[in-house]
Amino acid sequence: MTTMPEQGQRLPDVDFITENGERLAAGDLGGQKTVLYFYPKDDTPGCTKEACAFRDRMGDYEGAGIRVYGVSLDSPESHRQFREKHNLNFPLLTDEGGRASEALGVLGDRGYANRVTFLLAPDGKIAKVYPEVSPETHADDILRDAASL
Repeated sequence: MTTMPEQGQRLPDVDFITENGERLAAGDLGGQKTVLYFYPKDDTPGCTKEACAFRDRMGDYEGAGIRVYGVSLDSPESHRQFREKHNLNFPLLTDEGGRASEALGVLGDRGYANRVTFLLAPDGKIAKVYPEVSPETHADDILRDAASL
């Protein structure tokens, strides 16, 4: 397994698929504070709690100038259904074939992304890595940490 990048490093040269089927390169995530959170599977209990926590705090994130992207290996169609079902107000990205998860060191043994978050500074460098998170409190923790960037 690839080693997870650390604070001060840039994300590896990987890309994601948006719900519209377009490619989004990791290098395009700079320019503002960005949360890139990886999660195992759409519409499972822990992943739903985590997504809904971000949803519920989105006004605070937007007020602080922070973008949020959720990432899993689920298809764009699965993401659309998950977003609609839970009224999620931020984009979900597909990690096609797990290539980004592997490059970032977050691909689990069962072929799902582990629950890991990268907080990116506006310059695109990793400001903080969250290798273990609580789905219920994670959105609050990141918001607090992002305020210091």
